[in-house]
Amino acid sequence: MKKVMIMLLSVLMVATFAVSALAQGNPRGTAKLTLKGKTVSVEYGRPSLKGRSVDELLSQLKAGDAWRLGADKSTTFSTGIDLAFGDTTVPAGDYSLWMEKQADNSWKLVFNKQHGQWGTKHDAAQDAASAPLKQSQAAKPAEMVTITLAKAGPGGAFTIEWGSMRATADFSAK
Repeated sequence: MKKVMIMLLSVLMVATFAVSALAQGNPRGTAKLTLKGKTVSVEYGRPSLKGRSVDELLSQLKAGDAWRLGADKSTTFSTGIDLAFGDTTVPAGDYSLWMEKQADNSWKLVFNKQHGQWGTKHDAAQDAASAPLKQSQAAKPAEMVTITLAKAGPGGAFTIEWGSMRATADFSAK
């Protein structure tokens, strides 16, 4: 009887994890970089444009609105070392990432202390830091949201590409 109960519990656990994974609906992506022996990483959902325009999608946001990077479960940014994004310090830890539209139609990268939440539940009171994003046209349009972390000089570059949009922020280890 004990073996049957253990087997049933195992099957139930596997089924629960499978349903949870399928509920996300979008593939997940990851990017990693090592700075001074410490890992910086981002894990995110990768929505597709599916014939839509990224400009059209993001133009619906007003100044002060935050768009979660990715889809489904929040995008998680983890750093094992304090980072400097210009004059902004992001302490070592885990954060959800958001893009906040500014009045001049530029964007800020927002690091929020809450992470792992579902959907668009952004609590601005939990924002730990923000840094300006430099916008440009992508060399090649990206059907799915793509986030990369790459070495750049003594630090790194955080890049978001989706459709024709390309937004970047340089950072260094503190």
